Amino acid sequence: MNLLDVAPQEAARIIDDWVAGRGEAAYRARQILPRLWQRPVATWSDATDLPQDLRSALESAFPLPRPGGRTEQVSADGTVKFLFEFRDRGAVESVLIPEGRRRTLCISSQAGCAFGCVFCATGRMGFIRHLAAWEIAAQVRELVLDEAYGRPTNVVFMGMGEPLHNWEAVDLALTILNDPLGLGIGARHITVSTIGIVPKLALLAARPEQFRVALSLHAPTSEARRTIMPVEGKYPLASVLAALRRFPKRVTFEYVMIRDVNDSEQDARELARHALALGALVNLLPLHPGGAPALEPTARAEARRFAKLLRDQGVNATLRRSRGLDISAACGQLRTEVDQRRDIPPEEHAGVQQ
Repeated sequence: MNLLDVAPQEAARIIDDWVAGRGEAAYRARQILPRLWQRPVATWSDATDLPQDLRSALESAFPLPRPGGRTEQVSADGTVKFLFEFRDRGAVESVLIPEGRRRTLCISSQAGCAFGCVFCATGRMGFIRHLAAWEIAAQVRELVLDEAYGRPTNVVFMGMGEPLHNWEAVDLALTILNDPLGLGIGARHITVSTIGIVPKLALLAARPEQFRVALSLHAPTSEARRTIMPVEGKYPLASVLAALRRFPKRVTFEYVMIRDVNDSEQDARELARHALALGALVNLLPLHPGGAPALEPTARAEARRFAKLLRDQGVNATLRRSRGLDISAACGQLRTEVDQRRDIPPEEHAGVQQ
């Protein structure tokens, strides 16, 4: 059984029953459980506080799965990109972004993505498969296992895939990340970024924890959004914004600035109107040059002008800088490069659209 793919409270119950069934002392369960997430081990043989026969039994009953491989790229600005390789072509990317004491890990929820946003390298890859909950959380666990990196302070679901398209696994992964018996990361330090899958937004809003939500907005009108984000045809912007009203004071708009697409003064006015109505923060993001070869990022001076227009209207807006420009930091780039080196034809990326 995979104890990493159940909620920590359920894992605790399973371990308690298993320890009792073996006739072991009850305190052994309290030694075993933290080795899943709180003080994780790569294999049970590394849990040297346990006797050898118990470690062997744990290895047989509850083997601890891990990615089959890991590729790393380190940027001059400190950004680190990982490619974790799971089974069945489930290779996914994570990005560690250090900023002072804050260490944010951007994680993936799917291999590939079904939604085809035109500015996204993962969107061009197509959908390959959903990740299991343990594979999502393993992107954090692997860093905790590595003394060179350790536990991130913040986790954002902004890597490959649409988190709410894989809601069942993401729902469980959120519990694993947040539970004190799991990785113990505070809910306000965990952000779910979504293009706006309205029915699943309601499920996220119903959770009692104060997880943060970020909307991948990228255009301020339904008409403009439809040209760069096909999901607009199924979940119109008005319905997405209505669903976000369930998240008071927890909403951020992510807005990739694309030259001559979404960076006009009228765009700024429309964006400000939406942000003020929800009390949303706005993150203005430069289009990463590797994310969409046919598109160009808004010039920095024009982006500053756009940000000022928002602030002049009372919006809390931040203009970000691109990180990892000297590595394959655009979402989906590193996996695509690795696959190309292995001579995997592009058509094998497409998978089954869902």
